[in-house]
Amino acid sequence: MNRIAGILLGTAAVAALAYFAVQNGLLGESETIAHDDDDIAGIVSGPNGPEAGVWVIAETNDLPTKLAKIVVTDDEGHYLIPDLPPANYTIWVRGYGLIDSPKRETKPGVTLNLAAVPAPDDAAAAEYYPAGYWYSMLKIPAESEFPGTGTGEGGNGIAEDIKTQGAYLDFVKMDGCMSCHQIGNKATRTFPPSLGKFASSEDAWTRRLQSGQASANMMRAANTLGAERWIKSLAGWTDRIANGELPKQKPERPQGVERNIVITLWDWSRPTHYIDDQGSADRRNPNYNAYGPIFGAPEVSSNIIPILDPKTNTKSEIVLPVRDADTTTTRDLPMFAPSPYWGDERIWDSQGNPRHAMFDQKGRVWITTRIRNDANPAWCKAGSEHPSAKAFPIAESSRQLSFYDLTTKKFTLIDTCFPTHHMAFDDKAVLWFSGGTQPTETTGWFDTNAFDSTGNEQTSQGWIAHVIDTNGNGVRDAFVEPDAPADRAKDRRVNAGFYALTVAPDGAIWGSNIGYPGSISRLAPGANPPSTSLTEYYELPWQNENMPGYSPRGLDVDGDGVAWVSMISGHLASFDRRKCTGPLNGANATGAHCPEGWTLHPFPGPQFEGVSDTGSHEGGYFTYVDRFDTFGLGADTPINTGNNSDALFALKDGNFVTLRVPYPIGFYAKALDGRIDDPNAGWKGRGLWSGFSARPVWHFEGGKGTTSKVVHFQLRPDPLAH
Repeated sequence: MNRIAGILLGTAAVAALAYFAVQNGLLGESETIAHDDDDIAGIVSGPNGPEAGVWVIAETNDLPTKLAKIVVTDDEGHYLIPDLPPANYTIWVRGYGLIDSPKRETKPGVTLNLAAVPAPDDAAAAEYYPAGYWYSMLKIPAESEFPGTGTGEGGNGIAEDIKTQGAYLDFVKMDGCMSCHQIGNKATRTFPPSLGKFASSEDAWTRRLQSGQASANMMRAANTLGAERWIKSLAGWTDRIANGELPKQKPERPQGVERNIVITLWDWSRPTHYIDDQGSADRRNPNYNAYGPIFGAPEVSSNIIPILDPKTNTKSEIVLPVRDADTTTTRDLPMFAPSPYWGDERIWDSQGNPRHAMFDQKGRVWITTRIRNDANPAWCKAGSEHPSAKAFPIAESSRQLSFYDLTTKKFTLIDTCFPTHHMAFDDKAVLWFSGGTQPTETTGWFDTNAFDSTGNEQTSQGWIAHVIDTNGNGVRDAFVEPDAPADRAKDRRVNAGFYALTVAPDGAIWGSNIGYPGSISRLAPGANPPSTSLTEYYELPWQNENMPGYSPRGLDVDGDGVAWVSMISGHLASFDRRKCTGPLNGANATGAHCPEGWTLHPFPGPQFEGVSDTGSHEGGYFTYVDRFDTFGLGADTPINTGNNSDALFALKDGNFVTLRVPYPIGFYAKALDGRIDDPNAGWKGRGLWSGFSARPVWHFEGGKGTTSKVVHFQLRPDPLAH
């Protein structure tokens, strides 16, 4: 099309003619975009001209494991997919306001113009929306209905333990079913035919919640809220969707720097196994394990650890051992009714319950894992001479520790008296541990250097009871128990068991204390942790009238010692103890003593119907501070998982940058880290690593047979960099 034709025909006619030409392969490829032999580039056009801010997806099955690479078009509809391994690729266009374009076959090194296909109606367009846009249609009981008056006769159907709308939302979002998977995706807003036929949606939902090996957890969450009313609420939601109601808000296409991202995905693991967590690097040194393997932690689904080699695009597996052959397995979890996807097959079978994977500086991958049953050995309990046991004996531990040596290809199993869940290294190669979702009264550590020197797992570990300096003298003294009357001469112990956990630059250990309204804590170990450690305890600002924030989950700390916390209220919050105007210890340091330390940033996306508070449908599971600028938005950028948004949310200059994974629909991450493979290679030598972590892998786009994915996020200087 030349300039004269444009003048004669008019802009709209030219655009329509160009679209027809692209659709039918008539547009010459002379309008080339500079690219290399391992790139694919071109222009995406629609009926009205170039399509900006849409995704171009290239996928291949020719490599040892399936690979897909995704980029975003620029303002003029140009795209460039860089650095593709030699293979045959299927390529297509996806974007908000569109339906998927016809898939075309191609190879790297070509220019290929593509035709975007507008959605014929809003319903077709909404099929590509993230789950949260659909889930936000759920009607939440009004604030005036709380506290709940019970599920019996005369009650309002809300459990009496649910005192506020915020406490209700805590379970509607991340502390209920959403802690394991999305709600609002196609698999949950509709009923699979294999579930069966039912007289009502309420019956269908009751049957759905009783399905498979997670049935006990799903019914427990329902009963926490008041099962009958909760199921009616879900049924009303899905009935409205079945009758054609659509989300009230539409997601925006990527803008600005969001158009510079390159996303690469690899398949790994098995269709029946989910991967809760993955490890790519040493968090203290993101240059370690450059271009190396990624290790997964499949939690309750399996003892089989998946490994991805992104350099060769290959996947492999190793089997995690246990010390006690009689260790219980998740195969025995109660199953109230068959799965609509897997029938009576018990697809989960895990003794090790591996939860978190992290590299150290010696080429080892540390994994929190179960090596035995819960009852602790005698050296952990009362009467033991172990220093920590003398101070605070522990009777049970639900998960312990292991590491895999990449050189010897062998596992080493380590018993711990304290339960393990998340972990973090300090600068002395000591691993610190959270205890997970079960209430725990201690924080444990394991000195890896001491173990390497002695081989003694008992003397290399210890644990700390959390004690607040309520008498204000700056040291740890005798203390009263959490439920005992105050004693001005003594300190006080608190049940501040960590869920998320990180080590700050000053050596302090920070952790989140989940639940409603929740809190965070700062632990200073001191010279002899069992007897010198002190904890500071900070409640979340849940009573803030202007912006209430409650129910923490993820937590990390930046280079200035500021804690960043994901809140189920729908916020990413920062807590800066340097802003505290009052004393950090003493009689008044009991949690609510530093409201001025909090700043809240509402997550993107719509809020639930019936909720007037700030925030959104989003809760956010995991928080990662990119302390070393592994991604490219700057050092100390806080990044949170957008678990119901198919995205990561990076906070830059007070605004969120949405890093959305559009394919396959259902991206849900529970872990995130960054790695610098080559500090001299610019954007190509760095990036974020995450995974598809939802438990029901079959809920992802593709359905049954789909596997979990490893995801690499990279940030180019512009959408056409190559």
